[in-house]
Amino acid sequence: MVKAVLSTPGERSGKAAAVKAAGMQQFFIPTRAALRDAQDLVERFGEDAGLEAAVRAERSRDRDNLLRFCHWRQIERVIVTLTSTEPVGTVH
Repeated sequence: MVKAVLSTPGERSGKAAAVKAAGMQQFFIPTRAALRDAQDLVERFGEDAGLEAAVRAERSRDRDNLLRFCHWRQIERVIVTLTSTEPVGTVH
């Protein structure tokens, strides 16, 4: 099972939010569409992909769109995992 430390609400993702061994939480990719959205942002925005996902989440929250807010927060977490250079979970 893949595990990672995820950002908390209001915290920005990116290289600073590197995966840590202590206090790991379960990592979850809800749908293929979520993975595609994360991949698209990484391709379009590079290192700023996590920030772009956070901006989209905040915009959704400002519009009272809870579903899209949660979607973009999850995408932000997926991006942290996809762009991490550290091994995640058990290495066999």
